[in-house]
Amino acid sequence: MPSAPRERKPLLAVVALMLILVGGAGAGMLVLRSGQKVAAVEVSQQVNVGQQFTAQDLTEVQVPSTGLSYVPWNEAGQVLNFVAKTTILPGTLLTTSMFTTSANSLAGQDRVGIALKAGTMPLTLEPGDQVALFALARSDACGTVANTVVEPNAQVLAVSSTGAGSALITVAVTPASAGQLLCASAAGTLGAVLLPGGSG
Repeated sequence: MPSAPRERKPLLAVVALMLILVGGAGAGMLVLRSGQKVAAVEVSQQVNVGQQFTAQDLTEVQVPSTGLSYVPWNEAGQVLNFVAKTTILPGTLLTTSMFTTSANSLAGQDRVGIALKAGTMPLTLEPGDQVALFALARSDACGTVANTVVEPNAQVLAVSSTGAGSALITVAVTPASAGQLLCASAAGTLGAVLLPGGSG
């Protein structure tokens, strides 16, 4: 005689179907309910805006699966292909909203510190803003012509106010414009225009 069919366990079948339908979200809920933790990526040292992640920037931590967005530790290697969208402080649990693709990487660009006087820049600038940098006066020494663009699309990496509406900012620029920018900055003849999408 053929053997009697094994009794299926409806509960296990339902759970399996849920995992298939909702993927990682369903798995996270089960982990949370069981009181277990999952391995996630935490930033171990400060990563500045526009900086590409390195292995030394990341560490593994155990966190409850709360349903919030976080980067699983098994995907840490992929993070190394991205750059930070904003400055990330040590101890921050990394989420996908904090980084962007390597297509926006600042590789090959120079980091230049420039001084901007009151009236030659927006009232507020923040890291991550994009600015166009203009020469405000002719200078044979700097090789600049008045009212011309020296760098059409510079990314602001850091901003430090010097008071009275002036500031020192660090920008990422093409190597070809770095020298002119430094010269114009030292002469006090440099201005910045915030490009669309910025904060100022």
